[in-house]
Amino acid sequence: MSVLPESLASWIVIAVLLFWFVGAYNRLVRLRAAVLQSYATLDAALGRQLDFVQASISAAPQTGEPSQELLSSIAPLQAATTQLATLLGATRLHPLDAGGMAALGTALQVLISAWQRQHPDAVTVFDADGTLSRPVPVQPGAVAVAVAAPNTAEPIAWPEPSAAAEIARSQFNLAVRNYNEAIVQFPALLVAWAVRLRPAAPLR
Repeated sequence: MSVLPESLASWIVIAVLLFWFVGAYNRLVRLRAAVLQSYATLDAALGRQLDFVQASISAAPQTGEPSQELLSSIAPLQAATTQLATLLGATRLHPLDAGGMAALGTALQVLISAWQRQHPDAVTVFDADGTLSRPVPVQPGAVAVAVAAPNTAEPIAWPEPSAAAEIARSQFNLAVRNYNEAIVQFPALLVAWAVRLRPAAPLR
């Protein structure tokens, strides 16, 4: 009896598995590319925020010798700006590295805190879709709180009053979530394991 039917069936199975593997791999690659593309937009937005903060530091009144009070208030902001710029440069090389993204998020929060201490009245928050979230009218004694939608990061009070950074962060986090969900779904997780695709991290 000829073994051709069995051999043909084996080749058909191999071909189907190969086509499936290539299709699943291409989908994961597209999702990974979407993360990288959205990070490039986020990187540019963070760079503009850094430029804005640095410009505000440079524009501080320079009347003779700066007072100790002025130096003590500006120094933390300058240090936070330098730290964020350094980590932004490192993350730019490996935007999918979860540890690097976590460090960038921490540095960003340090900068935001330093900025708010220096400019307590300059608090403007935009939602992920670009709409103004704060400042909003509140009752006397109440505290304005930005409420994040489920599965989204809480909006950030960016130094530069522009929605671009929050929109870019939201788009990046969404791309990361789609990518991370895809690489843990069976059977695509087998492809991710085979080609060593690792989860990315959002910017908190």
